Amino acid sequence: MRHVPDELAARIESGAASLCHVWRVRRVDGTVTGFTDHDRDLTVDGVVCRAASGWSAGAADGSVGLAAGSFSAVGALDDAALTEADIAGGLYDGASVEVFRVDWQRPDLRVRLWVGTLARIRHETGRFLADVEGPLAALERVVGRTYGRGCNAVLGDRRCGVDAAAAAEAGGCDKRWATCVGVFGNGINFRGFPGIPGDDFLTASPVVGGRHDGGRR
Repeated sequence: MRHVPDELAARIESGAASLCHVWRVRRVDGTVTGFTDHDRDLTVDGVVCRAASGWSAGAADGSVGLAAGSFSAVGALDDAALTEADIAGGLYDGASVEVFRVDWQRPDLRVRLWVGTLARIRHETGRFLADVEGPLAALERVVGRTYGRGCNAVLGDRRCGVDAAAAAEAGGCDKRWATCVGVFGNGINFRGFPGIPGDDFLTASPVVGGRHDGGRR
């Protein structure tokens, strides 16, 4: 639940509040930068939030709730804020992003609207495009290995171990143990679990006297 300071709520109800958006970006190296869609710079919690540089409210669209939530933004690259070199160098990868609604006459009065992690940022023709994931997105992320009969390595990569030239000659593999051993002679690096029963195990019927009994017990 968002906490709205009582004084800010009173100013909003009276019509005295003058609201704008503020974005605060904290990189993994600890560097903090701020942006605002107000027409002049604002200082919020000691961070100078630059006006007319970077992000704007009209360029963002978000969804929250029980879903994982995502937020997208588009803005202009600025030599003193977001630079093409910094983006290409990965300095903003994994950065945390907070979005605030601020009374620009009283920047100490604000409410946090959204918080997330910068999942991807890229540049094209003088502008940047950013994809931000909400806190629940981590619950949808696959961590570690999945267990299955088929190999989960990519043919020719380090985990596979098959020589690149042999991989190119063979085309793609079908991820089966028999192929890995019979075609590539590479069973030692097989990255699957061929002993795990497949879907056919669930539908197979018992065998009686060398024949299937049709499911009768």
